Amino acid sequence: MTILVSPLSRVLELVAARTPDRVISILDPDTPFPELGVTYAGRHLRLTFHDVHAAAPGLVPVMDEHIEQLLSFLGAWHDGESILIHCHAGIGRSTATGFVARCYRNPSASELAIAHDLRRVAPLSRPNEAVVRIADRLMRRRGRMIDAIRQTGRGLGWVEVNEGIPFELPSLMD
Repeated sequence: MTILVSPLSRVLELVAARTPDRVISILDPDTPFPELGVTYAGRHLRLTFHDVHAAAPGLVPVMDEHIEQLLSFLGAWHDGESILIHCHAGIGRSTATGFVARCYRNPSASELAIAHDLRRVAPLSRPNEAVVRIADRLMRRRGRMIDAIRQTGRGLGWVEVNEGIPFELPSLMD
């Protein structure tokens, strides 16, 4: 069981090559979602919000309802299934969601260890802190998730790339 994280530009290629069991798409409100066909009916979560860390005029921030939908979708994620998570660039919203998914699957694991694993396999990642902050609260992690992301990313500036590189993490910790 693995967590694959990707930019939008690589989704169809990864679906064809890896046939993940579930897909999570997180895109801006006006961006069309990839069409994955009837195979993914009921197994493709589509979330719509901008990659912002706080409310701003003209932008849709992540809200509790988005993360509640995410957690419900993760609740139907069965052992042995792989999941593909993507946003537009594969750097902010999708890496945050991959972190949340791994924390969800490993409720007793150290959030800091999960964040270190994320940073090791995805040095370009800049997880959306609003996604992590809301998930932390809803999952009752008492600030440990957001602290872990901040500790492992402190001092990192925004990267000057158009998109991230797809990466994979085992969903379960060793």
